[in-house]
Amino acid sequence: MFSQFALHERLLKAVAELKFVEPTPVQAAAIPLALQGRDLRVTAQTGSGKTAAFVLPILNRLIGPAKIRVSIKAVILLPTRELAQQTLKEVERFSQFTFIKSGLITGGEDFKVQAAMLRKVPDILIGTPGRLLEQLNAGNLDLKEVEVLVLDEADRMLDMGFAEDVQRLVDECASRQQTMLFSATTGGSGLREMIGKVLVNPEHLQLNSVSQLNATTRQQIITADHNQHKEQIVNWLLANETYQKAIIFTNTRAMADRIYGRLVALEYKAFVLHGDKDQKDRKLAIDRLKQGGVKILVATDVAARGLDVDGLDMVINFDMPRSGDEYVHRIGRTGRAGNDGLAISLICHGDCGGPKKVKASGKAVGVKKKKTDAKGEKKKTGAKAPTKRKIANRPKTDALSLVSKDGMAPLKRRKPEAPAAE
Repeated sequence: MFSQFALHERLLKAVAELKFVEPTPVQAAAIPLALQGRDLRVTAQTGSGKTAAFVLPILNRLIGPAKIRVSIKAVILLPTRELAQQTLKEVERFSQFTFIKSGLITGGEDFKVQAAMLRKVPDILIGTPGRLLEQLNAGNLDLKEVEVLVLDEADRMLDMGFAEDVQRLVDECASRQQTMLFSATTGGSGLREMIGKVLVNPEHLQLNSVSQLNATTRQQIITADHNQHKEQIVNWLLANETYQKAIIFTNTRAMADRIYGRLVALEYKAFVLHGDKDQKDRKLAIDRLKQGGVKILVATDVAARGLDVDGLDMVINFDMPRSGDEYVHRIGRTGRAGNDGLAISLICHGDCGGPKKVKASGKAVGVKKKKTDAKGEKKKTGAKAPTKRKIANRPKTDALSLVSKDGMAPLKRRKPEAPAAE
């Protein structure tokens, strides 16, 4: 029960109002330490409830009577605007019975409107590194009296090239008394370097290992001959699998647009989301998916984190992600909060990343051996190995029955059969 934590009664009231009963493992482990003011380094899977694990302690620290605000007291850094928007909603829900005010600073929104909001001095500021730095450089943002700093999805921020921006913002919060860093993966040397710079004598909480992620998500693979074959398989899956909502992930914007166009032609209710879409279109896509206006979202990895949609129970990797960490975050969109999920990956012979031609010795053709191997990379580990998918036990030459291996014949959407007369 949340009453076991030393939280203010107004926060416990909000928790009860939101029908939160039992804390999740990450909340049970992190909240008591965060309430003590300890620096934390937490590894916890997506959908584990980690947002509440740092939001509730921050609110408990700042709670008090209404007063004139003179400085920002807490900053929450996140990699994407979607995740920042979602976090703002969580902060507002938990603070509904308090006088604590929060603000959002992300790209894609009016710069002057955001500057006006900053002049009102929110207690908690939530934002993405790029736009926060722009406001800082414009003289609109003062972080000198920040007490608590949270780096959420820190591994993703590094992957997106925000290392220098994050470090600059961390340096601006020089008077902070507590720093909490959360990530879904253990990250690499870059993350370890950041931890050494920003955390002071931290408590390390490993709430999961990669192999334990998404225990309620079934992971499967289907082999294909080429991309056109994959498109046919996607059509078959959408017509025959049982699901409420689905995401199809691609590695490129062009492929996302192509698949979206084919789905619309087949009269599916779908939307597409990628980096070429402006903030208005991206927000519309997510809202339509959450509200049930569309059942299928085709997206690049811009949607791989920070997207929490009820009823999203199927993920299809049209293209395999470029790293094990990205695989973890993609399939983390389903199987959230203990719900069942299905993650299907479509794999061609060229998707493994190995050389196309090899000698009898196993060495790649045309690749010269390096004199020195100054820095070898460790193989990134993803979630537990998915099982190979078998559909109707049909041979490869008749894969999926309706799937044309040459990819040329368009596949019509399969209609449910009428019940047999008794």
